[in-house]
Amino acid sequence: MKTGILLINMGGPDSTDAVRPFLYNLFKDPYIVNFGIMQKPLAWLISGLRAGKVKKAYKKIGGFSPLKNITEAQAQKLQDALGDGFFVKAGMRYWHPFIEEALTDFEGCGVKKIVALSLYPQFCSATTSSVVNKFEELARGKFDFTVIDSWCNYPDFISAWASQIESSLEKHGRDCLIVFSAHGIPVSLVKKGDPYVSEVEATVKAIADKMKISNWRLCYQSRTGPLRWTEPSVEQTIEEIAKNGIKKLLIVPVSFVSDCIETLYEIDIVYRKKADSLGVKLYRVPSLNTSAEFILALKNLVIENLGG
Repeated sequence: MKTGILLINMGGPDSTDAVRPFLYNLFKDPYIVNFGIMQKPLAWLISGLRAGKVKKAYKKIGGFSPLKNITEAQAQKLQDALGDGFFVKAGMRYWHPFIEEALTDFEGCGVKKIVALSLYPQFCSATTSSVVNKFEELARGKFDFTVIDSWCNYPDFISAWASQIESSLEKHGRDCLIVFSAHGIPVSLVKKGDPYVSEVEATVKAIADKMKISNWRLCYQSRTGPLRWTEPSVEQTIEEIAKNGIKKLLIVPVSFVSDCIETLYEIDIVYRKKADSLGVKLYRVPSLNTSAEFILALKNLVIENLGG
């Protein structure tokens, strides 16, 4: 009997028409923002207010999120690496293919045991807890399962990033300042004990130690809403770099294992434009996506979880 492997991510709109319903699904999740009894009405309001701006951003990267295609490609590569004893699927929290759809496929194929692997390497209560708890709610009583919910300094994951960074340094020059960028979170979460920032720092330290990098920066991106978020921001870091006369920077999107709007639009378009305006050349390390080293990391995470 085959073991099911579920790669879980947030998902993304597969067309501009899907932007508002995707945003509605996102904001009706109390793990993202808790509005209490007003959760659904406010989610509908916010999704409507933000849809236009978000659609414009997606139009600049092809009109849709690549996350579905990339995650399904990762699943296929992992399937090939693991072999016939496994059935690997992608399951998303906020858009198709939903976690529910993947579990239906597992049931149809007679799968009884699942390893759920969160594709958020660094644990965060706003994201990891949401996808894991949704999976557990749907899988409980139907499957035996285990969950991999944090792998921030897993050696093969660190090696995969080190390989990508090394290739980029060879391409763009070793005089680039390395800037690690992670998705920001509200400071209020950190104060409540959320481990995300410490796990991001653990990832960065492991990469820097492995590559013997002594001069680097860590910053945060993707702030939304009025709350104070983790700092420094990417924009602040670019400004600091420019003031110090540094002319080239290499951004490592260390919390994103797949290309998404945060890498393709925010970094490649918005932050690059900011850097250009200050006379700084901005390059980005390619996301891990389906790189051989990253697929090996996923494979070994699964095998070790199963006691192999």
